[in-house]
Amino acid sequence: MSESASSPPLDVAQRQGMHLLQPKAVGLIGVLFLTLTGSAPITAMLLNVPIVVGNGNGLGAPAAFLVATVILIVFSVGYAAMARKVTAAGGFYSFISHGIGQELGMAMGFAAVLAYSVFEPSLTGGFAYFLNLKISQLFGINVPWPVLALAMVAGIAILAHFDIKFSSQVLGVALIAEVVCLIVFDAGVFSHAGNGAVVQLSALDPTRAFQGFPKVGKLTEGLAGIGLFFAFWSWVGFEMAPNYAEESRDPKRIVPLSLYISVILLGVLYTLTCWAAQSGFPDIGKAIGEAQNNSATFFFGTATRLIGPWLATLMSYLILTGSFACGMAFHNTAARYFYSLGRERLLPPIFGRTHPKYRTPSSASLAQSVVSAAIIILFAIFTGTDNPTNQAYGELYGLMALLGTILILAAQAIVSIAIIRYFRREHPNDHHWWRTLIAPVIAFLAQAYVIYLCIDNLAFVGGGFAFATWIPWIDLGVVIFGILAALAIKRSDPAKFSEIGRLIYEGLPGEPETTGEEAPGYAFGGRAGD
Repeated sequence: MSESASSPPLDVAQRQGMHLLQPKAVGLIGVLFLTLTGSAPITAMLLNVPIVVGNGNGLGAPAAFLVATVILIVFSVGYAAMARKVTAAGGFYSFISHGIGQELGMAMGFAAVLAYSVFEPSLTGGFAYFLNLKISQLFGINVPWPVLALAMVAGIAILAHFDIKFSSQVLGVALIAEVVCLIVFDAGVFSHAGNGAVVQLSALDPTRAFQGFPKVGKLTEGLAGIGLFFAFWSWVGFEMAPNYAEESRDPKRIVPLSLYISVILLGVLYTLTCWAAQSGFPDIGKAIGEAQNNSATFFFGTATRLIGPWLATLMSYLILTGSFACGMAFHNTAARYFYSLGRERLLPPIFGRTHPKYRTPSSASLAQSVVSAAIIILFAIFTGTDNPTNQAYGELYGLMALLGTILILAAQAIVSIAIIRYFRREHPNDHHWWRTLIAPVIAFLAQAYVIYLCIDNLAFVGGGFAFATWIPWIDLGVVIFGILAALAIKRSDPAKFSEIGRLIYEGLPGEPETTGEEAPGYAFGGRAGD
């Protein structure tokens, strides 16, 4: 889209009076800490693996994570190509606006705000559940779960107020501890192969990712769709890297690289950890039975038996720090969506302001904290405060995560189409048969299929709670509202409409210009023009 001589520049760095995020605040490691923590490795494993094993693929559970890894690498090919061209804090919102149009871009911008906004209170539900158990175990007292959940929101609000480098350091410590713990677990189990652990190579057969298992005795049947959906669910968070483009030192290199590293590292870790967890049982029937009947001890029992009680105890603490760090990562991303929409005047302009000292989106961050606290209070009012298992874990954690995950998967599918259109229209010379055509098509079909799996298995995925049946309609309603709002702006204020999702960041005057060329070895499909 070309700019007229009288129109303000689309590069926010060239605009007068524009509140900018802190440039060059974080490098590759910082972006990785900010995004990988959103995937919450230990939380994803301890909560999702028992479901994939016990209600999904059984022996083929590791294959489900392996297949998800491959599909998300394919998605990242086009996503990274887009990130090298469009540097903006808006993420999905900016990419879709550039590739498809402002109407759908604004709709998915609102959808992204909703998705990431509900992920933080979702994680507070899991955090409150596990912390309630730990406090009861240590001190014999029962602290109401809303108190613990709101305390987490307050802690995140304080930390997120300061320099983004501080957030990345806090998240980095939590992430490293989680990853080291899972690696110790994996190594400990595999070192007992044939002597307490039964390791089967057939568990990695990719065809098993599309197979369930029949009902046997008291065990219910497993559905492949459930296994695949929860495997994909484990990655939600990695896609946040483009939202930190304006704050990274070399966004056209760092953001694409962080996407690939995140997907591959998580894929290897998830596949090995799932494989190790089910290998800690004498046979797959015992693993399925434990997963269905006592999922809370699925990891702890194996850790205690094969490595030592200390590891199970460490895991019980790290799931608390992991939940907190994950909630903080989602808070940061939600705040940047509020900020991006605020500075484009699609939300109150105050959200588009940054802190005068720390250059963080402080107003947007405060708004996200208020939203999280309001959701927690509403759940406490309508579900009660005396049953953390159902109210905090089952309803707040499960239902809000489901609501957001459907929107993220839909956004990823639409971004894949946006990538194809953007390169064909705006950068035909950089259009590549694999990177900006075939890979995005495969990614679109895969994401659409996972959404279908979710809807088809909504009764199970939603935990049987009545509110779950409303979730797809709420998500659809937000998208429709966004489209209608964009059409109204197009009619009433064409100049404002023309900027929806189009503001980018090309660097402050005097900064060295980056080319966006790939570092050797991570293009995954060749360079443009091949």
